[in-house]
Amino acid sequence: MTTETDTDTGSDGDFLERHVRAGSAASGPYALDIEPRRAGWLHSALRVLDLPPGGTHTLDSGDSEWIVLPLSGGCTVHTQGEIFELLGRESVFSSVTDFAYVPRDAHAQIASGAGGRFALAGAKCERRLPARYGSAPEVPVELRGSGNCSRQVNNFAAADTFDCDRLIAVEVLTPGGNWSSYPPHKHDEDHPGVESELEEIYYFEIEDGGLGYHRVSPSRPGGTDVLAEVRTGDSVLIPDGWHGPSIAAPGRAMYYLNVMAGPGATRQWLIRDHPDHGWIRDTWPDQAVDPRLPMYEASRPHASQTPSQGPPSQPPYEDEDKETLR
Repeated sequence: MTTETDTDTGSDGDFLERHVRAGSAASGPYALDIEPRRAGWLHSALRVLDLPPGGTHTLDSGDSEWIVLPLSGGCTVHTQGEIFELLGRESVFSSVTDFAYVPRDAHAQIASGAGGRFALAGAKCERRLPARYGSAPEVPVELRGSGNCSRQVNNFAAADTFDCDRLIAVEVLTPGGNWSSYPPHKHDEDHPGVESELEEIYYFEIEDGGLGYHRVSPSRPGGTDVLAEVRTGDSVLIPDGWHGPSIAAPGRAMYYLNVMAGPGATRQWLIRDHPDHGWIRDTWPDQAVDPRLPMYEASRPHASQTPSQGPPSQPPYEDEDKETLR
């Protein structure tokens, strides 16, 4: 079930609907191709690339910066004279992953010996930063909320954790039966120190073929209005509006990748809570974090990893006690 009132039409044809169902925005090698022009905005982009065993793909970054993020499987990224070996992961529900940053005006070859599925999160940008490797152990894993609003946030490219020009990207995991992206919040206006203007893409995967729900309500007359049943491979585009909750059905965990960018001179994520629902934050200190979290923590790279692939080699270790992140 999807209720939408905001399908836009541009001079060059229809833009993507705000709820992008799996397969409906495939293009060429991409299972999902959300570029600014198709979304009807200016900054944020997301592609999902499926590579067969032995498959390769060439990415021309153009006027955007990109992060290559394994969703399942691993890959090698060759760009700007660098070689980044991404160990990846079995699935988005199994572990934090390493990643690679590709600057604007660059070519990158992505190759996967065993095959896999890879998100390419992008943003139009001005500065040309160096190509870099993002190490899985350095990804801050945050537990946000409490009770049935508990969720896990993997802040791999949050504004204060990894340097980009405009791109902000994080992963969120919500246990079955919980709500995340709650209270509803927005970031569609520029109010220095209070709210930043950011376009946002949600890309969903649901555990074991399950489903979830996502809501965007208007923050202005005629604004974005979406109530969507979401499944693996679906996306929701949010140019404006109060977004949340994202609801995971009981028994099936929900994952989503958030990709954000905007016109502000300062790269920051500042949000404003919906005035009718922000009070829920005051109840969190009196509740325990869901004991199912964290679903996993960042682990150190395998001993076979070499300096050219990221951090120096080091022996594997046992994950720290889960209580350290609560």
